[in-house]
Amino acid sequence: MELTEEDVLEILKLFEQSKFDFLQLEQGERKITVSKCGYVPTAAGGTRAMASSSSSTAAAAISTQAPAPAPQPEAKPRSIPPGLVAVTAPVVGKFYSAPAPSDPPYVEVGSKVVAGATVGLIEVMKVFTSIKTETAGVIERILVSSGEFVEFGQPLFLLRPN
Repeated sequence: MELTEEDVLEILKLFEQSKFDFLQLEQGERKITVSKCGYVPTAAGGTRAMASSSSSTAAAAISTQAPAPAPQPEAKPRSIPPGLVAVTAPVVGKFYSAPAPSDPPYVEVGSKVVAGATVGLIEVMKVFTSIKTETAGVIERILVSSGEFVEFGQPLFLLRPN
């Protein structure tokens, strides 16, 4: 049985409501590690570092050995092309390109952004975390679709710095 996006979000919701501080779940090649207090055991293999949002939600990491995600609007680069900077997911969750379904996206290819600009949102258990740029520049590529489940540290946008 394969874990779906909804399964992962339900696991995160149940974990947040529990008295547990740490959970590690393995299913085949997929490994999910969740911690409320930022505790991370010494990782063996490809587990990514933990992230925590500004709220009290659980931090989570999914190993790089997870099955390939759904098709992307653009193929993910194997490495960041020279001169471009990746804007990555600060947490695990569902990516949204706009504040509401009827609103235009925060950015499109060719959009000029300033450092600290919001370029998208990630939802985890009804809590939204803004995705912000660290540098000013121009959006060169958008690597994920709105509504797609993303991992911590996953590149979402490629930005050409000013």
